[in-house]
Amino acid sequence: MADQSRTSKAARLFDVRRVIGGLFVVYGVIVTLLGLFDNQAEIDKAQGVRINLWMGLAMLALGLLMLLWLKLSPPEAPEEAPEPEKQAD
Repeated sequence: MADQSRTSKAARLFDVRRVIGGLFVVYGVIVTLLGLFDNQAEIDKAQGVRINLWMGLAMLALGLLMLLWLKLSPPEAPEEAPEPEKQAD
């Protein structure tokens, strides 16, 4: 039973949704903060759009959606293959 619990924890830990969601949240926070403090020259370069702010918010939303998906649909532990029987010599 403990081995199955360990396998289940490992499956959840290495789920790709956790990695992608976590990275998007971290990068989203960084880019959003950069967008909040953009100077006018950077805004003018993007034709008046606060592109860092909008893309940071989009990345943050995507990352949170990935983590929500992970929370609502957790991965199942892989089934263990039956051990092969040893042949008597």
